[in-house]
Amino acid sequence: MRIITTIAEMHAQIETWKNADQTIGLCPTMGYLHEGHASLMDYSNEDNDYTVASVFVNPIQFGPNEDLSKYPRDFERDCKILEAHGVDVVFHPEPEEMYFPDFCTYADVDVVSDTLCGATRENHFRGVCTVIAKFLNVVQPDKIYFGKKDAQQLAVVRRMVRDLNFDVDVVGCPTVREEDGLAMSSRNVYLSPEERKAARILSRTLRLGQDMIREGCSDSKELLDAMKTNLATEPMADIDYVEVVDGISMQPIETFGKGDVVAMAVRIGATRLIDNFTVGDMAIEIPEV
Repeated sequence: MRIITTIAEMHAQIETWKNADQTIGLCPTMGYLHEGHASLMDYSNEDNDYTVASVFVNPIQFGPNEDLSKYPRDFERDCKILEAHGVDVVFHPEPEEMYFPDFCTYADVDVVSDTLCGATRENHFRGVCTVIAKFLNVVQPDKIYFGKKDAQQLAVVRRMVRDLNFDVDVVGCPTVREEDGLAMSSRNVYLSPEERKAARILSRTLRLGQDMIREGCSDSKELLDAMKTNLATEPMADIDYVEVVDGISMQPIETFGKGDVVAMAVRIGATRLIDNFTVGDMAIEIPEV
């Protein structure tokens, strides 16, 4: 496995692969990897000749009150995981390599980024879109892989790729969960043992929503009222949002069907956790705990 830290070196490697008609998969990450990230590498390896994983904590997607300085980092550990999962190149640039001192050009997506996390995280998705656009230009992948845990991020990137005519397939991969149902996240390390136990309320609430849909519920208000009531049974859970949104536009809807998304963000202590499921895509069961 090769570690590349500069855009020029990355371009040279990509040129070699492209000249040999080899296909490339890109798995963008901010590091501190877990099995959810690793699953993206596995999907990429199945689909492509080569897999590139980026490990880059992107400063421009963090707000002024968010946790850039505290975001967990362990590059040596990340490299062991990436190598074990067959990654060919790790792209690990410094912020100064990605952004000129007078950088002032951004990629932004309206509408799709206005709701859910975008409603409270100012400029977050502008930062995400900008860094992904840069990675697409640097790596020139045939496919790029994201986890479905962040459904809005996936929808935003898909819209940007469509609207700006990037020649890449955006692949959404299933959420990977702990045995008790909690979605794997780099932020889970912030949870104390008591908070970690309380965080199971998220997956239990999603399970409730899935059960209601299986029983025929298609009314957003009915579904959301029940889910919010269930979340309220956990004293440590502070709801940011629980919404049913159109699976493409991410806009709230009154009635829902296949392809729409049930999403939530909940703070457990100081840690903000997100989770979701897509209506009609419930083959991956959320454990009943």
